[in-house]
Amino acid sequence: MKFISRIFVLLMMLGASSLYASSDFLVESSWLEDHIEDENMVVLEVRYHPHRYYTVGHIEGAVQVQRFKDLGDNDALPLMRFPSREVFQATLREWGINDDSTVVMYDDSSTALTTRVYYLLELYGFNMSQVKILNGGTVEWSAFNDLSTEAVTPKPGNVTLKPANESMFVEWDDVYDDVVSRRDANVVLLDARPKKMYTGEEIKHSIMAGHIPGAINIVSLDGTSSQKWRSDEELAAMYSAIPKDKTIYAYCHDGFRMSLAYAQLKRLGYNNVKLYNGGWSHWGNRLTLPVVEGDKPYSGDYDL
Repeated sequence: MKFISRIFVLLMMLGASSLYASSDFLVESSWLEDHIEDENMVVLEVRYHPHRYYTVGHIEGAVQVQRFKDLGDNDALPLMRFPSREVFQATLREWGINDDSTVVMYDDSSTALTTRVYYLLELYGFNMSQVKILNGGTVEWSAFNDLSTEAVTPKPGNVTLKPANESMFVEWDDVYDDVVSRRDANVVLLDARPKKMYTGEEIKHSIMAGHIPGAINIVSLDGTSSQKWRSDEELAAMYSAIPKDKTIYAYCHDGFRMSLAYAQLKRLGYNNVKLYNGGWSHWGNRLTLPVVEGDKPYSGDYDL
């Protein structure tokens, strides 16, 4: 009876799989089941609440990633500016990653957390053909597999990263110059946060309310459902307001939703996507920088 139930659920999942986007870096739990014991495989878990690695449990053999401590600059303000090459390289080595490792990562947040790791790996020149994201995360895996609560201490790795690819990010003055000041028609400023944070109805992670003048709001997490990516067609419709020949500057409040937007846009064939290093946690806490409240890119003095 248990076998029949498993087959039924599997068939339902396979039937539903056509609804979701497929890509080179998105893999399903069945793929990980087949490859989890491969040589050079490193599995990373990035939970929203990191303590659940020990309480709820993790995929057996998965190394814990602490989403704030490990994925930001611990000496910067705001905290989630990109870590330096040297610091991130040391972190990867602690996770047991080598230059030839296959890195598979998962989270419990619709891949918003794993895409931050994905972006940082690309930023510092890791071979991205070796990087995979588990579509469905903990929900899909735990449907057929047990979780472990035993911590994993990997053998230190020897990965060597490259200098940061400066074409992949912008700083606040780039945004101010290109969007707020010159209104460069070739640049689209994308705010990937929830709608109420964009309008200023809800204030989190900043002193100021609203958004950067000129930003349009597309909520990157709307491109997911039940921890999985929506179809390519749904993602394309979601980002249809942005022409593919534009340069996109994306931001969110703490660095995760913008990373998800980055991955979604790259999946759709957008070739010039840059992330604002620090995002709204930087801009919204600088009292001299301008902000706009409401549901339009510009308003008030900035609408003239």
